[in-house]
Order: sequence, then C-alpha cells, then structure tokens
Amino acid sequence: MRTRKKPRGKPAPRRPQGETVIGRLQGHPDGFGFVTPDAAAPGDPDIHIPARAMDQAMHGDRVEVRVEPHRPPLRAQRGPQKQRQKERRQGTIIRVVEHARREVVGRVSLGPHLAFVAPSDARISRDVAIPAGGLKGAREGDLVVAEITQYPIEGRGFEGRVVRVIGQSGDPAVDTDLVIAEFELPRAFPPEVEREANQVLERVTPAMRAGRHDLCALTTVTIDGEHAKDFDDAVSIEELPHGAARLWVHIADVSAYVPWDNPLDVEARARGTSVYFPDRVIPMFPERLSNGICSLNPGEERLTLTCEMEFDAHGHRTAYQLYPSVMISNERLTYTAVGRILEHEDADLLQRYAPLLPALRAMGRLCERLRARRRDRGSIDFDLPEPEILLDVLGETSAIIQRERTIAHRLIEEFMLAANETVAEHLDRLEIPMLFRVHAQPDPEKLANFVQVVSSFGHAVVLGKTGHPKPLAQIVERVRGRPEEALVNTLLLRSMKQARYAVENAGHFGLAATHYTHFTSPIRRYPDLVIHRLVKASLSGGGLSTERLEHLLPEIALWSSSRERVAMEAEREVVDLKKVRFMADKVGQEFDGIISGVAAFGFFVQLKDLFVEGLVHVESIKDDYYVHDESRHALVGQRRRRTFRLGDPVRILVDRVDLFKRRVDFKLPEEETPPPKQKQEETRGRRKRR
Repeated sequence: MRTRKKPRGKPAPRRPQGETVIGRLQGHPDGFGFVTPDAAAPGDPDIHIPARAMDQAMHGDRVEVRVEPHRPPLRAQRGPQKQRQKERRQGTIIRVVEHARREVVGRVSLGPHLAFVAPSDARISRDVAIPAGGLKGAREGDLVVAEITQYPIEGRGFEGRVVRVIGQSGDPAVDTDLVIAEFELPRAFPPEVEREANQVLERVTPAMRAGRHDLCALTTVTIDGEHAKDFDDAVSIEELPHGAARLWVHIADVSAYVPWDNPLDVEARARGTSVYFPDRVIPMFPERLSNGICSLNPGEERLTLTCEMEFDAHGHRTAYQLYPSVMISNERLTYTAVGRILEHEDADLLQRYAPLLPALRAMGRLCERLRARRRDRGSIDFDLPEPEILLDVLGETSAIIQRERTIAHRLIEEFMLAANETVAEHLDRLEIPMLFRVHAQPDPEKLANFVQVVSSFGHAVVLGKTGHPKPLAQIVERVRGRPEEALVNTLLLRSMKQARYAVENAGHFGLAATHYTHFTSPIRRYPDLVIHRLVKASLSGGGLSTERLEHLLPEIALWSSSRERVAMEAEREVVDLKKVRFMADKVGQEFDGIISGVAAFGFFVQLKDLFVEGLVHVESIKDDYYVHDESRHALVGQRRRRTFRLGDPVRILVDRVDLFKRRVDFKLPEEETPPPKQKQEETRGRRKRR
C-alpha cells in the first residue's frame, strides 16, 4: 500500500552563521572572556565569550571568533541599559590563531601519576600537566615557570615541563620574582647591551661640552623621593620684575650617549619603560647609565637638554628657549625636606639649606600661579591618596601607609607639565613628526554613570555639549576634604580612558591641554628619549628623514603604550600581593571601611587607612535575599529592604585570605545579621499576617 506523503511546508529559514573576526582574548577568573577585535576602533564593544564557548583558548591568545547574530531584547529597554544591550555581542571561539605564551607561571601540585602546575594568573583557567621527569626538582607547593610543550588537541589538555623553580609558595621574598615571571619582564640585560654600556664614559669631557650652553653657575637642584636613585630632571629659577619669573627645566640628555639603533637603544625600545616595585626596579638602561653618567647627581657635571621658560605674574608663558646644556646640581633635595621648608618652616632645614631658600620660595610661588592657571582652564587635578608598602628584611609587609604629598610634589609636577607642553607646541609648530601623549574624552555611558553616582551624594554635575573637562574638574574641587573625596576621585578615574602615545595630536582631556608630550623622563621612558632626539634635530636641522620617522613613530607609539600598560599591571600586582600578605594574620579581626563597588555577587569594601580592598560575597549575608539594583549601585534585601550602597560606611570582619589567588574575603560581623530568635519571630509575624 502506497503511503501518502504529508505536504511539506515552507523550509525553515537557515540560521545565519554570523561573521567571524580575529582578536585578542581577555580571560576572566570565572571562566568566560572577552575578545577585542584587531580591527576595532576606539570605543567599539568587545565580544563576550561564555565559558562554554572558550574552546581551548588561553588568556592573551589571538583567536578567531564566530559572532552570533544580534537578537533584540525580549522587552523594550530604556536609557543606558538599552544601549548596553544593543551593543553587547556574543561569540564562540573556533580556533586559536596565535598562542600568547609559551610559558606559564604557577604552583606545583603532585598527583599519583602526574604533576600539575596551577597558573597563578587567575585569568588562565586550565592547569598544565607535567609528565614524569618534567619537574626539574620542583616539589609540592613550589612556584615554577613551566614551558608548554603541548597545546590542547583532540581532548588532551596542556602539557609542559618545569624550566625554572622560583621558590616556595608563601615565601614573601619571591613575590616580586613571581610577578616578573608572570609578566615575562626582563631579568637582566643581554651581554651586548652591557658591553655597550661599559664603553660609555663616566665623566663629561671638554669635547662633550662643545656647543652647549654652560649653566654650571646657575643654582640648580633635584627634588625626588627619599629612595630615588636616578635623577633625570633638575630645576633652576630667577624672579624677574613685576612678578614674572624665569624657569629652567634641565633634563638628562640620554640621547648624547644612546644613538638611534645601537644595542642600548634597541633594548630600551623593547623594554619601553622602567618598572618600579616596592623592593626593586627593573631599569630601562643599565645602571652605569641610569644611576651613573645620565643621572643628575649632585656636584657632578652632566649633559642636559634645557627648556627655559618665562612666565608673567599670572602664570602665562611669554617666551621659551630649548637648547643642549651642561649643568651641575647643587643639591639632591627630597620631597619631604622641601615640603617641610615651604609648608612648615622647619627650623633645622631652614638652617641647613639657607643658601637655597630664596630659590625654593620663588619656586613655590611660581608653582601656585601655574596650578591656578591650569585649574582655570579646566584641568582635572586628581589628588588620590597612594599607598606606600613598607617591607621588613624578609620581604614581609610591615605596614601600609599613605604616601605623603606636599607642595614639593606639586611644584615638580607643575614644572614638568609646563616643559612637556612647551616642547609639544614647539615640535608641532615646526610640523615635525612626533609622539604626542593623548587622552581621549570619557565614554559617554561611563560618564553618565559617574554623574548619577555623584548626584546621589548631593553634587550636581552639568556636562557641557563641547565635552570640556571643566565640569569634572569642578566636582573634584568641590569634594576635596569631604568624606566622599577618595570614592568620587576613584570613580571618575575609572570612567576615564587610558592615556596613550600617538602620532596624531588628539589633545589631552584630563589636563585640558591642546598639546602635550613626554619629554622629562628619558632615563625611564622610551618616548621621552625619542622626543629629545626630535628636539635636538629641530635645533640642528639634522636627524632622521621625515619618511623614516613617519614609518617608525607609529610603531613606537603603539609598542610604548602597550609596555606602559604591562608595567602598570605588574606594579599593581606586586602591591596587591603585598597588601594581601599584610592581611594574612588578620583573619577574624574587624575593620571599618567604605563600599567601593557593588555587583550582583556582592560588594567590595575599601578598608579605612589601609588601602586594602576585599569582597563581601552576597551568599555570606544570611539575613535576607539580596538583589542588585544597578541604577542605585546597591544590593537591596527583598524582605527587610536593608541596603548596601556604593559609598556607604560599613564594618567588616576579615573572613579569608588567599595568597595564591591574591584575594581577601570579608563578611559582616555576627551582630550585623539578625539572631535566630529574631528570624523566628519575623517568620511567625509573616504567618499571622497571611
């Protein structure tokens, strides 16, 4: 019997496969990640990769992603939430284009048949298996560097072998070594670089002085931190009639010793910047240069590039000169000493530095004029408290204190800002290809979010249509000295974009500057060294061809920006690790703090006077069921309406400290949650009302 086929309807439309893009994966400790497309323009959203769609990719890999077609939200949304949903894209990793790393840093765990290395970077979510014979003497709990010998394929995970043992987990002496290994920072200079450094003369010769302005008779000082060893800037001043002043900013002329493309230059370009840790420095140049001939040590002749500027009584620059020079620093001053002289009239210091007092007081007066002028134009003057980590001889954190800021810090900052702007305007006016230090306007959504938070503290912010920073600068001034100052400054900083190096002049939003560059730190920042060469070429009419500069400078700008970010992250990791170590013996103790962030999984608390931040997980709050109210930046209890809101003071108890994961968990003290009897009475009350 012949069966009758059912009539076929219209074929279902084929589900669109979506575009594929290639980009860099940023992993997250919770297993998911985000991919920034290679071709993304500034401000473009990243692609969210769920944990199930990560495939075998590792944090930092370049990957190919299939982007899922956009699906409109089920409900119509309004305001910023609608915009976020519109922009959010999701994808699946389909292959790894380029592995980010060949080595993983982590802790050894010994199993019955295999050993494993658990990565110390929480963004790497997979362990590396170490077959028999691959431990190189490493023991249980050792921190090691493991070379990846096999990437995941056909169901097999990462395999590797230990190439270096860093030390035992928990030893404070290896904290910095661990982070250096994680970020693949250089540990030593190559032999050819050391040989080149050893050939540099240790003293200025008469031949080196030729053609330079002799400024050795000027009263000149360096002002730096107590523990500084490389001094790349010095200042001199002369007061002129009618409140005017002439300021000399002398910067170490590293370019006199490091020509383009020699081994010292190639190594410095690769490093991009010096990296500063609480217990050591990874310098951009060998010590013979950085602490020797290039450092403006007191009483020694040094080659410099000088920016000489004249300012009127209102702080306006009226004239300037740039020229190569030779100078001698009369004194190595510290921020602390100059602050005590200018702010406290310290009798002992006044006597000790009597010959320098007229110059220091003149510098203080000029500093205030420059600062006032910069404030008037709308520059945002952040004054965030910074932690200083004090270590004992074993590397343990003995204390965390607030780094002191005095008028001496502001003085040097203002003088360096003035020199940087002057040099940027000079080179731009001559239409010489150069490196600008640029800072784009904040993302509108982040800025709107900041305004909403600030308004909850009673501070109205009216943003102009021109995107000028002045309204933000005014709010920073308005909260100065108030309890919410640190939080407001931190939130504003988080809403800002990162400054970067670029060959196009996009201006500097935070400084409200039309022209800005980095000129004043060539010992520790490679872009400054490049600017020195460009300035000297502009003065002599020689140097690299415009064609080569136009090819070379974009690469230097991009690379220097990336190395700066790596250095900042590494420095922050060591500081965070030392903070966590400081809290290790404080489990069970109570502290006062302020809620510094709120999310669906809990809220973060910044401890008062300790600069330590930890998480109160929502599951640890037992008195209610809490829901994240994103618009109010709060967790709200559904039954009792108890609220934990951004900026609220709160008392916490240290619940858990994990040195390996570098995390501190807090919880609310027992008295903060209702006792069992109270909970029973509340339950009976609800039943009666029903």
